[in-house]
Amino acid sequence: MKLEINHKSSIPLHQQAEYLIRKMIEKEEFKNGKLLPNEVELSKQLGISRNTLRQAINKLVFEGALVRKKGVGTKVQKKGVVGGVKNWLSFSQEMKMLGIEVRNFELHLSYKKGNDEILNFFDIEPSTRCLVLERVRGRQEYPFVYFISYFSPSINLDSETNFVKPLYELLEKDYNIIVKTSKEEISASLAGDFIAEKLDIKPNDPILIRKRFVYDVNNKPVEYNIGYYRADSFTYTIEAER
Repeated sequence: MKLEINHKSSIPLHQQAEYLIRKMIEKEEFKNGKLLPNEVELSKQLGISRNTLRQAINKLVFEGALVRKKGVGTKVQKKGVVGGVKNWLSFSQEMKMLGIEVRNFELHLSYKKGNDEILNFFDIEPSTRCLVLERVRGRQEYPFVYFISYFSPSINLDSETNFVKPLYELLEKDYNIIVKTSKEEISASLAGDFIAEKLDIKPNDPILIRKRFVYDVNNKPVEYNIGYYRADSFTYTIEAER
C-alpha cells in the first residue's frame, strides 16, 4: 500500500497521517500481528517529521487501536467488543459494525417481578410481572456476554415474539416503537459462580457490568437491560471534548 501525504491540502499533516495509518492497519497482515514500520522509516515514507507522525500514532494508541511496546515496536491492538457514549447502538449493530458474527448460546423467556429499581423505572406496581429475555451471546468460538432484559409491561411483547431478530429493529417494525435514548452505568466485579458458568470463565475472573435504561422517542421507558461481559472481550471508550 502506497502512503501519500498531500502537502498542498488544507487538512493538517498529522490528520492525513492518522487517516493513512488507519487504512494501513486494516490490512490482514497488520491485524494478525505484523509490526508497523518504525517511525524513521514511516516518517520518511510519508514525507513528514517524526514529531508529526508521532502525533498521529499517539492518537491511535490513546484510542486503543494501536499498542506500543518499548524495544519491540508498534502494532494493532487486538481487542474485543468496543462500546461507548458515541456508540449508542444495539448489541447486534455493535457486532455488525465490528464484523463479528454473533452466536446465541442460550435464549430464555419468562415473566418476573422486578426489584425496586425496575419498578421505579417502569413506574409499575410490585405485583406486576415483566417479560424478561435472558441471552448468552458471543462469537462462534465462545460466549462473552450474558444479557438480562426487562421490558415495559405496556409493550405487547410475549413469549411468541421472535427474539432472534435484532431487538430494536423488531420493536420498530413490529410494534412501532423507536428507541432513542440509552442511559448507561458501567461497573466492574468478579464473575461469581453463576456468571462464570454462563460465560465459561472462572468465578474469580473479572467482568464488566453494563446497565442500560432505554427510552423511546417520547421518553417512555422501554427496556431495563443488564449485560455481564467477560473483561477480556469488552472495551468501553469515552471521548470528551471541551
